[in-house]
Order: sequence, then C-alpha cells, then structure tokens
Amino acid sequence: MIKTVVSVELPVDERMEIKKNRLQPDVLTGQEKRICIVTGIHGDELEGQYVCFEVQRRIQQQRERLKGIVDIYPAINPLGIDSITRGVPMFDLDLNRIFPGSEEGHMCEYAAYQTIQDIIGADCCIDIHASNVFLREIPQVRVSEQTAARLLPMAKQLNVDYIWVHSAATVLEATLAHSLNVRNVPTLVVEMGVGLRITQAYGKQLTDGIFNLMIDLGIWEGDRPKVKEPIVSTDGQVNFINAEASGIFVPCVQHWKHIRKGEHIGDILDPLNGEILIRVSAPCDGMLFTLREHPIVTVGSLIARILGGVTVDD
Repeated sequence: MIKTVVSVELPVDERMEIKKNRLQPDVLTGQEKRICIVTGIHGDELEGQYVCFEVQRRIQQQRERLKGIVDIYPAINPLGIDSITRGVPMFDLDLNRIFPGSEEGHMCEYAAYQTIQDIIGADCCIDIHASNVFLREIPQVRVSEQTAARLLPMAKQLNVDYIWVHSAATVLEATLAHSLNVRNVPTLVVEMGVGLRITQAYGKQLTDGIFNLMIDLGIWEGDRPKVKEPIVSTDGQVNFINAEASGIFVPCVQHWKHIRKGEHIGDILDPLNGEILIRVSAPCDGMLFTLREHPIVTVGSLIARILGGVTVDD
C-alpha cells in the first residue's frame, strides 16, 4: 500500500513528494509491531535503494510469514536522488541537518517534520546510508555513546561487520536518527558501500540482518538467517590516516583486511612531475575498515580508517 507522506508544490506545475510503501498482514489485530526502513536522505547515497527492493521482494515471496508492519521509505530526498545531488537542490542544504523540522518552516523543514511525524510510534527504524563518493565503508552500524545501551542489542542483529560506538557531536542532534531516538523510536544508522554505487553483496547482507531483527520483534515468522558477530569498538580504537600532500592517491591494499604497523597502504602521486610525494603507511596493527575511493586528495583529506588491535577472518 503506497502512501504519500509529504507533498509540496514546486514551480512549473510540479510537486515534491515523499512516499512510503506499507506491507502488512491481510488481517490486522491492532497489536502489530512496526519497523521503518528509511533511505535516500542524501541523494548521492544509493546503497539503501537496493535494500528496499530486496526486503520487499522477499516479503512478497512469502507474504504469509509477515506478522507485523513494514514501512519502507526509499527516497526521503527525492529531488536529490533525481538530480544526483547529495543535498536538496535549490536549497544547497543537507537534509540530515534540519530534523526534526518544522510544520511552519520552508519546504525542507516541513518535509523533515512530516517524515518524523509519520515514523513516530514505530518499534524500530533503520536509517540506511552509503558513504560519500570519496570513501568506501564496510557494512556498519553507528550509534552514539548516549544510545548504545539501548541500541547495541538491536545493532548486533543486523548482520553487519562492525558497530562503531562514537561520541555524539552537536551537529548530530539535527539528524533523523537523533530526532527519532529522543522521541522513543529506537533508530539504527547503517553506513556501507560508496556513494553513487550499489554493492549488491552488502545489500543482501544487510537484508538478512533486517529479517533477523524482524523475527526478534515478532514482525516476521520464519527461518532465522545466519548473521555475523560484529566487532564493537569505541572512538579510542579508531585510527585516522589523512593526506600529507595534495595529489593522486593510489592504494595497494584491499578493503577490510588486516594490516600491520608500517605496512604500505598506498602512495600519493604527483602526475605533473611523475613523482611519489608520500608513501602512506599504517600507523598501527588492525583492520582497514575505511579506504579512499576517489583518488584526488588535498592536504588533510581522509585516506583510511584503521580499527586498531583487532583481526577478522578473511
């Protein structure tokens, strides 16, 4: 059942519409649990689009196993997705920095407000993001220290490789996830893949995790998929590698692999003079869970993140 959550008039006889698809049992008791799957807040993040498709495909194949309500919001920023723009076109605005929005505000604030109101009351929300076009990320859940006690049990059900417990920054208070968590809707932020791409393996991995969580919530009845035991870390275990020169970064290691302190990660090259400007090396032993995807770097550009002191099976 497709419903329009937000509809705002635009110039030239057009409308900006945010839609959701509700899947529910044929007969309702009024006691059903509800999960919301949200993606497309940033128009250059498309990994969640495939998850929305895959979740619906699996439910439609075995509709009789659906015992609760699944609300799927594939495009919270439809104008950004249509124009391949991270923010909201015309407004030059990051939609994930204005939640919970305002009923009396401009178009973006109104859209944020109506989205929040539609989700409130759900038993769980999964907010799916990709990385940007610059970095590739393994499937991970990010939760703040303030919400970790409540969210970690749910996060561990999602079949991700890694759960990053981080200190909350002030700017995060204007995100969808923060706005829902303070309104008593447990909301998990998933980050995976790379901007403007779809990594099917990651999408299927997360979909297995969503069904695993839905079984726990009583929304789905069926065989429990096999899920991974994620690594859980805090900010103190994450090491950042930033560019020390401007140029072209060429990696020589694979993503999500164990590396040793001093190991060669890649080089920053000068294409004008044909020189290697910087040999980038690992500052510690650990797992390389973020790796630069876009080759152009300037001084300070993030090249990689290493989760220190851990190993995983290849």
